[in-house]
Amino acid sequence: MSPSQATDGPGEPGHSAAGHGAEGHGAAGHGHGAADRAGTVPDVPQFVRLAAHPLRWGLLTALAGGDLRVRELMARVDASQNLVSYHLRLLRQGGLVTATRSTFDGRDTYYRLDLDRCAHSLAAAGPALHPAPSPALDPALSPALDPALSTYGRQSPGHGVLFVCTGNSARSPIAEALLRHRSAGRVTATSAGTRPKTALHPRAVEVLRERYGIDIADQRPRHLDTVRDHRFDHVITLCDRAREACPEFGDRTRRIHWSTPDPATAATAGPSGPAGAGREIEAEADAFIRAAADIDTRVRYLLPVLSLASEAHP
Repeated sequence: MSPSQATDGPGEPGHSAAGHGAEGHGAAGHGHGAADRAGTVPDVPQFVRLAAHPLRWGLLTALAGGDLRVRELMARVDASQNLVSYHLRLLRQGGLVTATRSTFDGRDTYYRLDLDRCAHSLAAAGPALHPAPSPALDPALSPALDPALSTYGRQSPGHGVLFVCTGNSARSPIAEALLRHRSAGRVTATSAGTRPKTALHPRAVEVLRERYGIDIADQRPRHLDTVRDHRFDHVITLCDRAREACPEFGDRTRRIHWSTPDPATAATAGPSGPAGAGREIEAEADAFIRAAADIDTRVRYLLPVLSLASEAHP
């Protein structure tokens, strides 16, 4: 059953995704704003059909703040497990939400909102209502497409963000460096580990230098205990294990989780021998490139969140 067909969840008879029986029409981006001829109903974009349902919208807004498990989403939207699971399945089928197994407890699954996909789907829905160009799809029409170039100019200096993973050798230092880079130093970014390694992973240093022009070669992993007395507005865990071990930093600190696979473990299951070793090196390099790109996307979408938080609590 496709997302465009399945609109009524268990125990929710008669409620369509868009609220007006929009099922059975074309996919996102194929509407024409008005009926082509009398009596013809224009296509309803898939994003509208999916997001218009109140419970699905609640799931999307909850996941916009970070990765969550089903039981956490149940509490956020005040719904039963079968309802939450049903609507998560529709959102996954629509490509708006993805799922990954927890590296801390394999029985758990973290759900993640694909913010890039949502942004482009929402922008593509605009021409279905009116044929005017969509600013969100054309950077020349709207420099706000890149959050680093828009509202972040109002960000207060010194807004503290702490990134945490287990070893503080790859994911969290990458996030720290990218946030500092994307915010042009307006954010006080720090990283630490619950069980820090003795040195940064060389691939982390390499990918930041070669792909982002950032040098962290002189940085060393630090233990989370060394920053326990510091105040942070946001604490972001990038490792499922670190999320379970990370202490609280006070009521004013917002906790966010980004369930990010460890790129250093990507090549551990390769074949043996010289050929296998070569493929392992290549797989490891690719894993760090993907991890850095993924973290960079999250950082870019974090910038306007920090800007709004700064305005609300200067």
